[in-house]
Amino acid sequence: MFNKHKAVLLMLALTLMLLLSACQQAATATTEPVPTEDVVISIPTTPPVIEEPTEAPTEEPTAEPTVEPFIFGMVLVGPKNDHGWSQAHYEAGQYIEENIPGAKMIVFESLNSADKPEATLEGVVSDMVSQGATLIFTTSDEFEEDTTTVAANRPDIIFINASGDDTWDQRPNLAVKPPANLGNVMGRMEDMKAIAGCAAALTTETGSIGYLGPLINDETRRLTASAYLGARYCYDNYREETPGELKFEVSWIGFWFNIPGFTLDPTEVANQLFDGGTDVLISGIDTTEALDVAGQRAEKEEAVLAIPYDYEGACDKAPEVCLGVPFFNWGPSYLKIAQSIKDGTWEQSFEWLGPDWADMTNPDTSHVGWVNGPALTDDVKATLDTFISGLADGSINVWTGPINLQDGTEYIADGVEAPDPLIWYLPQLLEGMTGSSK
Repeated sequence: MFNKHKAVLLMLALTLMLLLSACQQAATATTEPVPTEDVVISIPTTPPVIEEPTEAPTEEPTAEPTVEPFIFGMVLVGPKNDHGWSQAHYEAGQYIEENIPGAKMIVFESLNSADKPEATLEGVVSDMVSQGATLIFTTSDEFEEDTTTVAANRPDIIFINASGDDTWDQRPNLAVKPPANLGNVMGRMEDMKAIAGCAAALTTETGSIGYLGPLINDETRRLTASAYLGARYCYDNYREETPGELKFEVSWIGFWFNIPGFTLDPTEVANQLFDGGTDVLISGIDTTEALDVAGQRAEKEEAVLAIPYDYEGACDKAPEVCLGVPFFNWGPSYLKIAQSIKDGTWEQSFEWLGPDWADMTNPDTSHVGWVNGPALTDDVKATLDTFISGLADGSINVWTGPINLQDGTEYIADGVEAPDPLIWYLPQLLEGMTGSSK
């Protein structure tokens, strides 16, 4: 019995060994052998270098671009602060300086035989050129002839004469060729003078308008006549008064401003016009005597009004009697000329430049303008605006015939619009105007 038990145990042990051997063989058959390699561990003999973080490289500061200097001259017939013609040109020079980097203006004031009898345009130009000027504005018809002469002698300098016509292809003397380095520019002030005349006609109580004139030439005749034509139109069409009954008296002082001993005194002439029945005085001179005298008389409770000339801010001298100002704005044209010379694109031209009718007081777009004065009533403003709108859209042209010269000669036929040369070269004042034509 004991042996039987031992035999069973032996059988169980044998069976277990066979099972274990089979499992080991199965595992060996399904597992890929893993090759073994010798592993070499390198131990550094020196510690590793740890780099410190560095800042991103900074760019070298770029140098400011070099601004090329652009030097130009401005020759004025009067002082730069005259509240009139010369100040308007001077401020145009400042406009160039503000809009062209590196631009610098050289100014010569009061080049006229009374203030600086020893000075000549040739001498002034020589000094400006020695300071580097490559462009010179000569800002008066008084300088027209001398500018042409000096320009011919200095072909490397550009000269612009304001109010001259040497380069106009409709001038009478086309056979005389201007120097290639000369240009002309003028504001089309005729429409603005017509507005001034209209304002005077709408406000006069005596039916008598005075005009304080400078010297007598083509320019002053056509501007004075434009004021008269504007007054006549508005007196007839808006006030419905007989235009032939409107008095329009012109008194000339002999120059653009007062020169004691050479001109008539504009203050005395203004007073004479007021004493003669004028109650609205239009100025054609460079300075503000017409407005000054009107202000003085208004302080004595006289019912008088005035319209100064040339400079947009002229009303500031006596705002309570100022109806408005027809003014020049030379900035846009002078800037265009200066920029073209700087760019090397300038070409000789004659320019007769009008207003920006959409905004006559825009300093960047309007070459001439009209600004209403404090003495203008709302009713008169409304009527004046109607007149201005007609000028703007072309439905009103005060230079439409019939227009006769002062001596009665027909100048513009009935229904005909005057061509530009007949306006520019007006030989006399017009029929209905009182005053000298020559």
